[in-house]
Amino acid sequence: MTTDFDYTLPPAVRRISGSFRLVGWISFWTQVVLAAISSLVLMFALVNLGARSGQSSNPGTGVGLLFAALGLVAVYMSAFWAFRYTRLGRRLRSHDTTKRPSPKDALQALRLGTVISMVGMLITLFGSQALIGSLLGKALAQPQGGTVFVPGNINQYVEAFDIFVVQANTNTLLAHFVSLAATLWLLRIVNRA
Repeated sequence: MTTDFDYTLPPAVRRISGSFRLVGWISFWTQVVLAAISSLVLMFALVNLGARSGQSSNPGTGVGLLFAALGLVAVYMSAFWAFRYTRLGRRLRSHDTTKRPSPKDALQALRLGTVISMVGMLITLFGSQALIGSLLGKALAQPQGGTVFVPGNINQYVEAFDIFVVQANTNTLLAHFVSLAATLWLLRIVNRA
């Protein structure tokens, strides 16, 4: 059902407003779900790393977890920014033209959203490189050619938990990709209007 108010808005503004709200909500919820899963895994990893601190461990793991955590913080910032897109879409529909953001404001919000996503993705990629390097170091240190278990330091072996941390980091990267794709899609919509 359309109201008289919808007809007072220019069609381009209605289309942009609807796009900001729809894409903003999709981006927001996707990022929140992926970030929540990654947060739980990384918190568990930090607790596990703290429990292992008395034993020798690969230094790349700590650095990788630090970068992964920083990338996760960037995902939460990006999710907040996606929520701002929904508010921007609502303000674009405002009957009062003084409350409506200018096209310059919308473009500035999209540019900042792109920067947040790109920086977060870069930090998370650094974390991925450190984590994968740590796993490679563990894999190369394992005895080759057999499945001989030598009692002693269990941390020298690649464990399923290590792969779980890599999966959490990959979820963080996916959240950044969703944010970047949503922002670029909105930028395309604004530029077409």
